[in-house]
Amino acid sequence: MHRRRLTKMMSSKKMNSRCIEKMATANAVVIFSRSSCCLCHAVKRLFSGMGVSPTVHELDQHPKGKHLYRALSSLFTASASAAVPVVFIGGNLVGGIDAVLASHINGTLVPLLRQAGALWL
Repeated sequence: MHRRRLTKMMSSKKMNSRCIEKMATANAVVIFSRSSCCLCHAVKRLFSGMGVSPTVHELDQHPKGKHLYRALSSLFTASASAAVPVVFIGGNLVGGIDAVLASHINGTLVPLLRQAGALWL
């Protein structure tokens, strides 16, 4: 019986990972967020200010949000302070707000957005 539960948990993790992969590749820019998170709000405003319209998945409003949140948390090391926001550009994981802001500051964010088709100019 214990083995059956473990197998079910493992298949659930795989299913959630596939779900995240499918959601992350559906649009040029995808943000996994929580509606009450100020860091999530900041990253959404950054993209909005750049003229990018990301697809936003609010995990606190999603029927499987808790499971997706756990799966997203596993993408980061234990040193990561929060699992959201999580940003994907062109289907590739960029990371959290620290990675997005770092790429914006060092000038690599705009080329990523252009390559993904999220920016035209």
